[in-house]
Amino acid sequence: MAITRTQNPLDWRAIASVAAGEPLILGADAQANIRSARVLVEQIVARSIRAYGVNTGVGALCDVIVSQDEQHDLSHNILMSHAVGVGEPLGADETRAIMAAAINNFAHGHSGVRLEVVERLAALLEANCLPEVPAFGSVGYLSHMAHIALVCVGAGHVRWNGERVSGAQALQRLGLQPLSLQAKEGLSLVNGTPCVTGLAALALHRAERLLDWADVVAAMSFENLGGQIAAFDTRSLAFRVSPGLAHVGERLRAALAGSALLEISLGRRTQDPLSVRTIPHVHGAARDTFAATAEVVNRELASVTDNPIVAGTPESPRVYSQAHAVGASIALAMDSLATAIAQVAAMAERRLDRLVNPLVSGLPAFLAHACGTRSGFMIAQYTAASLVAQNRREAAPASLDGGVTSGLQEDHLCHATPAALKALAVIENSNRILGIELLAAAQAYDLQPLDAARAPYTDAIYASVRATLPTYRDDRPLSDDMTFAFRLVADGAPPPLPGTARDDTGTVSREPALDMPPIARSTAAPASRAVPGAVGV
Repeated sequence: MAITRTQNPLDWRAIASVAAGEPLILGADAQANIRSARVLVEQIVARSIRAYGVNTGVGALCDVIVSQDEQHDLSHNILMSHAVGVGEPLGADETRAIMAAAINNFAHGHSGVRLEVVERLAALLEANCLPEVPAFGSVGYLSHMAHIALVCVGAGHVRWNGERVSGAQALQRLGLQPLSLQAKEGLSLVNGTPCVTGLAALALHRAERLLDWADVVAAMSFENLGGQIAAFDTRSLAFRVSPGLAHVGERLRAALAGSALLEISLGRRTQDPLSVRTIPHVHGAARDTFAATAEVVNRELASVTDNPIVAGTPESPRVYSQAHAVGASIALAMDSLATAIAQVAAMAERRLDRLVNPLVSGLPAFLAHACGTRSGFMIAQYTAASLVAQNRREAAPASLDGGVTSGLQEDHLCHATPAALKALAVIENSNRILGIELLAAAQAYDLQPLDAARAPYTDAIYASVRATLPTYRDDRPLSDDMTFAFRLVADGAPPPLPGTARDDTGTVSREPALDMPPIARSTAAPASRAVPGAVGV
């Protein structure tokens, strides 16, 4: 379904939808906003009102006056000098998300670019002709948008239908001429926080799916380990005030309803280990962090993040050259989300370790058939431990990195875009950890010594996995199974849990029980997925 940018800003879900391939349409109100802002810039130029990046240089050159005759050169040269990204290019989803967020920002009507500039970005999106954007090299936002904007003027490169072509060739194939940028347009094209807001929307989309899978996979491990279901009791959980905790408790009770395995385990222990009994607390805390992050991202998308901002009327134009392009709040939010997801994954690895450890699991050592000649999931747990360690490194806060640029003019840096890239890497690694735990939980069901039925929901998940993958007997490379499980977790949501639902505020409501569709996912990694810092599939 097409996403339309109206008078109202897009939210993170809309950005994520465009990232996934939905068309983005500029509504009449948005177009009017853009045109009105351009009139203000033209008046600023005509009256020689001093405005940063319009008739002055940028950065530490902000006090150097630029004549009207030089303003085209200033805009054009900004793109050339700011396109300094390095490393592997972002994936298609990431690039589309950034472009959608940029269009959303221009549509506020306070940037001052011409409508045809915004329409050029929209045309590239519509054709899925995506600029090649190196992932690294930004302390805030400049280099990513510069590489995107290069294509608008016939420079740079694009990825289109699996082919890498120059920006000039791409425009020619689309029947478009390179744009000749006018006053302020070069600065507006590289400015603001579209990079981090676009990437953050994508991170929220992937994190939401991950958190749903984390509850499901944790329930399977809980059942295999004979957990004490009292840990999820409504009255007990109600003593801690947390919408996320209450929601996870609801989901776990639904997932494990009707488990004969858990009935046998009732009263066997006073309490379970922390990685087993604190699932609602850790997953719930992550969901509360998710909700807070989503609020910050939506506020950022509703904000004007250009510098300078143009406002007022054609008769009395105003210029605000301050600091709205600095993304401190969203940098902190991305750091928080990365830490929350890393903690969920770290606890998943601890449950995985309990599944493979015969000293605590009551299952064959390392979930291996014919233990001794077969290692089962012994080394898969090593991989999960390695990914947890990598997440720990990635979760170090980017927002504290600091630094000084532009001859002391920019002497405080928030590293918002790197924070979002790190969050995406943590989510990707965590999906792999959950995929390994999912495989181990399915294997544990195969080796259960207790002759008792699984819960209907966990049994359906198990059956869906086994419809594609047979029990593991050291008879094939386990990495292939891990790839399947990773794609399963990363590419789609789990079947809905009967009786539970949640709106965007985290409120739990009751729904009729839903029939669970089978899980069917390709083992092939989609070409659009490329997250710097994450481990390859």
